Amino acid sequence: MKANLIGGRWLDGTQALDNVNPSDIGDIIDTYALADTAQVACAMEAAAAAFGEWSLSTPQQRFDVLDGIGAEILARKAELGDLLAREEGKTLPEAIGEVARAGQIFKFFAGEALRTGGETLPSVRPDIRVEVTREPIGVVGIITPWNFPIAIPAWKIAPALAYGNCVVFKPAEAVPGSAWALTEIIARSALPAGAFNLVMGQGAEVGPAMLNDANLSGLTFTGSVATGRRIAAAALTRDAGMPKLQLEMGGKNAFVVLNDADIDNAVHCAIQSAFYSTGQRCTAASRLIVADGIHDKFVRALVEKMAALNVGDARDPATHIGPVVDERQLEQDLRYVALGKEEGATLVSGGELLRTSTQGKRGHYFRPALFTETHNAMRINQEEIFGPVATVQRVKGYEEALAIVNDSSLGLVAGICTTSLRHATHFKRHAQTGMVMVNVPTAGVDYHVPFGGRKGSSYGPREQGRYAVDFYTTVKTSYIGA
Repeated sequence: MKANLIGGRWLDGTQALDNVNPSDIGDIIDTYALADTAQVACAMEAAAAAFGEWSLSTPQQRFDVLDGIGAEILARKAELGDLLAREEGKTLPEAIGEVARAGQIFKFFAGEALRTGGETLPSVRPDIRVEVTREPIGVVGIITPWNFPIAIPAWKIAPALAYGNCVVFKPAEAVPGSAWALTEIIARSALPAGAFNLVMGQGAEVGPAMLNDANLSGLTFTGSVATGRRIAAAALTRDAGMPKLQLEMGGKNAFVVLNDADIDNAVHCAIQSAFYSTGQRCTAASRLIVADGIHDKFVRALVEKMAALNVGDARDPATHIGPVVDERQLEQDLRYVALGKEEGATLVSGGELLRTSTQGKRGHYFRPALFTETHNAMRINQEEIFGPVATVQRVKGYEEALAIVNDSSLGLVAGICTTSLRHATHFKRHAQTGMVMVNVPTAGVDYHVPFGGRKGSSYGPREQGRYAVDFYTTVKTSYIGA
């Protein structure tokens, strides 16, 4: 059984959880210990105890630790990618790419540890100078989802450590393997005992225990809108005072195809955005908004491409779309397919449950679904499905398309496919989202630039790149007399 890491020691839990391969539900990858509330408290205390040492470490020390972690991740990307594909269902090339991204993230923030700056300013008063510096915030709780089980932990853990914070990390229950493997690498670094802690466990138990602990200074969370809102509400009434919050809560993203679009690229962007990674990405574009003049041609081409997608074992080279992560998510995908039919949408491709893959393995298989004849008031166009289910909405032109893009309570990312510079420029400014893609899929972001949305998608400072410093540090202003 794989144990939790608390205060530099590997500790078993009172309960355990089997990690099941969604491509082959008879394959148990391993068993992982579940932390209880007492162990969460110990982890928080250990992180607080280590903070004094790690927060005062030199930039070079932090660089060396993070750079070493990143180098090992990259060296083992094939092995770790195979584990990720096996436990999450992402295809092997996508999984290896995700692991490589995690290694790159650690190396990027190793460099950021050396680049944390400040300012020296003249005071408005004579014989006084002003210094503006950044300091770590303290103990950071990290709660991550199952869809990117090593990249999302990396882009939270690496900056937390780079800026001198200590960490208590709670991964999603569905994907403990990648989290444990990352932890094992971090545990062998030169971090002080307790500077990094892993507490695997049920979100309903571990999350509140972490949030209510007096040692918590900041909490960064990626997950559902409902859970993020509960965290924000609970943080407001916390006895120990409100911690700093960073909440990434998903999207109901749109991709616009205008009449002047390159049809081949538009179909490519739609397939990549809506269905790859089994549609289990917060940046997936599930609303395809298509101008009337290109609509029929686009739908025909898209359905033809969908028919060629092979749904199968995540680690099989012939597979394009892997399984859904677990039975609960599979049931949700099927409920939304049924709902779309009830709402009057036309299912033109897919949407079927596949109990076995093309390789004959029993798993959580689902053929990607496409609805046409939809309008934006339908629930399938307003609620995040988090699966390979996309809709098409026919519009007269750009203005109507933009209005539908913005008709959402969420605002993570939006895309457009057009050869018109005027429309592309206007869309970049007027799409009410945190990120915009022009002639590229909505799914796929760089690690050195900010990530995040607007409206209900995000709360708090941006993630990734040099903008991460805004969450993981606090600003201090000092006045020095002559």
